Amino acid sequence: MTIKELREKAMKLPLSPGVYIMKNKQEEIIYIGKAKALRNRVSQYFGSEKNHQEKVRQMVANVDHFDYILCSSEFEALVLECSLIKQHKPKYNILLKDDKGYSYIRISNDQWQKISFVMQKSDDGAEYLGPYMSAWYAKNAVDEALKIFRLPSCNKVFPRDFKKSRPCLNYYIKQCSAPCSGKMSLSEYKESINAAVDFLKKGDSDSIKLMTEKMNAAAENLDFELAAKLRDRITAVKRITEKQKVVAVNIKEQDVISVMTEGEDACFAVIRFSESRLYDKEDFVIKNIGNSPDMSAARADFLKQYYSMRKNIPPVITLDAPPEDEELLINWLSELRGKKVRFEYPVKGERHQILDMCRQNAAEKLAQSRGHLGHELSALDELSSLLGLAKPPVFIESYDISNLMGSENVAGMIVFKNGRPFKQSYRRFRIKGFQGQDDYASMHEVLTRRFEEYFKNKDSGEGFGQLPDLILLDGGKGQVSAVRPVLDYFGLDVPLFGMVKDGKHKTRAITDEGREISITSKRQAFTLVSNIQEEVHRFAIGYHRIARKKKTLSSSLTEIDGIGQERAKALLARFKTIKRIKQAEIEELLQVSEMNRPAAESVYRYYHYPDGRIIDRKNDDEN
Repeated sequence: MTIKELREKAMKLPLSPGVYIMKNKQEEIIYIGKAKALRNRVSQYFGSEKNHQEKVRQMVANVDHFDYILCSSEFEALVLECSLIKQHKPKYNILLKDDKGYSYIRISNDQWQKISFVMQKSDDGAEYLGPYMSAWYAKNAVDEALKIFRLPSCNKVFPRDFKKSRPCLNYYIKQCSAPCSGKMSLSEYKESINAAVDFLKKGDSDSIKLMTEKMNAAAENLDFELAAKLRDRITAVKRITEKQKVVAVNIKEQDVISVMTEGEDACFAVIRFSESRLYDKEDFVIKNIGNSPDMSAARADFLKQYYSMRKNIPPVITLDAPPEDEELLINWLSELRGKKVRFEYPVKGERHQILDMCRQNAAEKLAQSRGHLGHELSALDELSSLLGLAKPPVFIESYDISNLMGSENVAGMIVFKNGRPFKQSYRRFRIKGFQGQDDYASMHEVLTRRFEEYFKNKDSGEGFGQLPDLILLDGGKGQVSAVRPVLDYFGLDVPLFGMVKDGKHKTRAITDEGREISITSKRQAFTLVSNIQEEVHRFAIGYHRIARKKKTLSSSLTEIDGIGQERAKALLARFKTIKRIKQAEIEELLQVSEMNRPAAESVYRYYHYPDGRIIDRKNDDEN
């Protein structure tokens, strides 16, 4: 069917709740959705493309026809939608790869045993602890046991590799006893292995109790060396336990979910708590999800997919923002759990700190998938929240004016892309509209010229043809007030702020026309804005120095007969330095389009014949 035919069919649908099923020419189901009113929802797909995200446009382009199923309520439609998505896994729905499987802790049966994390249980004579539903928990448990009891985590085989190399770094930071050095007896090693296995089997509290009894017995028997070793182990276990308490919360069981976006990609992070302790962590990177500012529909799709794959649903789910169809989802999750489920959106306190930690995990995972650093995304997210932006700014433009008492008035424009300098988009401006010093008028002129270029090049979507997500001016309310009319004149809705410095020329706050926003308490955002302000100042002042130097050089050239400002600038543009102009022959000077032979001879005579001798054009070398 054509788009027109699909729309005509959609307009004949009833205004009833239901599920719609999009199919391609091969009869494959490519998308499943639910609607409160089928006609309204489905017809939106086949109307104007302007409000569609790229992923939706691609899906619609592949639709050949659609089916639908009427439901008695929107809730029934939601339940059916989740069931059908799980069954058919359509291409354009959010699909999460469920790699949850059982994990194990393996204790090898060698003479010198090793403890390791594995995904599968083998019939190899080794002892296996588990299964564990959380691979993250099993990995951490092994790491903690190896550190506490100073056991090797390397691939060396004992006694084959005794004394073949120096101990690694873990030995020197007291995280391994270095049996590879050959100084540790087999009995000592086995005692450490057995203690580690007890720790893994019984947990920290029972392990501490058992080790305390052994330590006291060793002290009574005057075996102070053993008592000291046990004391150190108890301290190590307690230290690990204290670290875990950092992420302990007052609610016994809950999931914390946050999303981070960059461009068309997103990452959902889930941190799960049981018995007031973190027991699992999962990350899901989803490509080409779109760039909707509020992500409410994406949150709803994620929740439906995630809890369709999980049996244990907690009583509390903490989210960074409300999902679409909030009440429907709460009812659906409550029905799956058999008890009431509620959503929370904390803005302060312990739960908000846990949510921030979850967001940072999402940022780190998404950054890794896109080949850069997580702290850069976290900084952009922090800045976005601070300034009340709809989403983290991918492209940030910053401007600064530089002059010396009004002379050589110039400006610099820098671009940060994804939290990093994007130097190929840096631009320089020479102020042309007036003479003298007026930073406000200069900033007004620069932004006017910049957005005039935008409308000339916007079809390209590159360079000046791309709108920034945020503009930061080096200055306060005055600079913002000078530029705001420019944005209003062009009808552009681009967030605009100024960067305010303190008495020591350091970044202090961000301002718009009516308020100052302190950023000193937001470490990552503060660092990002400080870097932007320092970089734009460096770039602008660097251009100003170049302009002043060229003016000085140009002034020295204008002392030559026949050389005015235009010819001086042309000579410097071609030869770059006075030294090269001095070394140039007359024919080389004549290659500059603004020069004629008398002017070229005048320059040559000035540097080669300061006594004023006449040039013999026929035999210049003899003079």
